[in-house]
Amino acid sequence: RSGSSTSLLWAGHRHRLPRVPLVSGALLLFGYAFLSNVALAVLPHEPAVIWYGTRLGVWPTTLIATGGTVVAAFADHRLFVPLIARIRTAPRLPAGVAERAFRRWPFLILALSGLTPLPFFPFKALAFTTGYPLGRYAAAVAARCLPRYAFLAWLGSAVPLPGWLLVTLFALLMIPSLRLMPWPTRA
Repeated sequence: RSGSSTSLLWAGHRHRLPRVPLVSGALLLFGYAFLSNVALAVLPHEPAVIWYGTRLGVWPTTLIATGGTVVAAFADHRLFVPLIARIRTAPRLPAGVAERAFRRWPFLILALSGLTPLPFFPFKALAFTTGYPLGRYAAAVAARCLPRYAFLAWLGSAVPLPGWLLVTLFALLMIPSLRLMPWPTRA
């Protein structure tokens, strides 16, 4: 059927949505998931996963967003672990509670961090500074993101949210990132 909208029958409700071609929608979501998770990214991924959950379906959205996030995890690990190893010249301080716990249960801590509202970068930093292996790190990131993205995609599919609400959510989630911006100061 042609046109500029499609009906979501399998999601349990009927409403008209703008058509997102599968390939271009998948590429956009993958790229956005990568950009919103690489390094110390400031872009929130939640509104995008909710929005695409309605348009691409729950499982395609979940798997595509997880794929982009895992590729970002590979890039981060390949960049930051060698960089941290090169700049680490100061003698090591005794490990704190967080580092001791991470060294004991690294996969579990990384995977369960997706169930918390905490930002991921402290967990990412622990993985990099302790030299957690790349393959295990990427698997833990996938285990962290898969249930979170599935829930967000399902939310977008099950609950019709207006566009203005997603834009508002995006703006609210950007607020913590504003402190990272270089603001002009008065001399």
